[in-house]
Amino acid sequence: MHLYQEVKLKKDFLSIADITSKEIFEIFDLARDLKKKTKNREKHHILDGYSLAMLFAKPSARTRISFETGIFQLGGMAIYLAPGDVGMGKREAVKDVALVLSRYNDLIMARLFDHSEIQELAAYASIPVINGLTDYNHPCQIMADAFTILEHLDKIEKVKISYIGDGNNVANSWINFASRIPIELVICTPRNYEPDLNTFKNAKKAGLSKIEIVNDPQIAVKNSDIIYTDVWASMGQEAEAQKRKKIFRPYQINKDLIILAKSNVRVMHCLPAHRGDEITDDVLDGPHSIVFDEAENRLHVQKAIMVKLAQN
Repeated sequence: MHLYQEVKLKKDFLSIADITSKEIFEIFDLARDLKKKTKNREKHHILDGYSLAMLFAKPSARTRISFETGIFQLGGMAIYLAPGDVGMGKREAVKDVALVLSRYNDLIMARLFDHSEIQELAAYASIPVINGLTDYNHPCQIMADAFTILEHLDKIEKVKISYIGDGNNVANSWINFASRIPIELVICTPRNYEPDLNTFKNAKKAGLSKIEIVNDPQIAVKNSDIIYTDVWASMGQEAEAQKRKKIFRPYQINKDLIILAKSNVRVMHCLPAHRGDEITDDVLDGPHSIVFDEAENRLHVQKAIMVKLAQN
């Protein structure tokens, strides 16, 4: 009788804090190459025959389109599983979903509410799991954002990034990024809407970046290379939307605020944008905006992440 021990030869992408600075730049280098190939309509079927299971508890336009398009361009296929298709954690145990998808597919991308569910999914899956978003963080977004900054400024180290708005999953991911790459990061929120305290403490302990949490947007944006914002009420917080509008009104990204930053400041937003709330039309569509460049780069960076994980 033979005794077998199951060993997982895989790595997941659940948080930027889980990877090294070297791996971050390797992803950027590959994303740059894949973007060039895409623009030149050059076939790059690196993942020919691979399949990606996409689990959505939270719907999203950009996440679905970028991952589904990306795996197709890499020669593979995607299976979209809508919120009602699986009922993960309710109709079916997270462990069982992980074990079954591992028998069918090569990669899993999950966009969920509870971060502990994606951790459990990764723990039981024998194939790589990619975090497409949880309430805690949004690592693919920030990787695409940092790649976009690199394209526009020719650097990412020591860049001053001022995040203005809710201390949500995007803010947490920027803090995680600051624990791996030396940047100057200011998180500016109303009081009681700050990001995760443990994430902030861990990033400060890493000692790479200057990281501050402040409450005054006019102070936060001074000398900023990047002004970044997001919606004031995330998915699942709809009941708080009207209350948040009043609290967050002074944190709107508008012309009066961006003139306090560097004259060539870039403005970013992970989308979808609530025009007229967290950002005005004239800024979102204006000369400082690189919002749609960062939206496009979700495609290229996520392709690089899939390739790196699949070939690990």
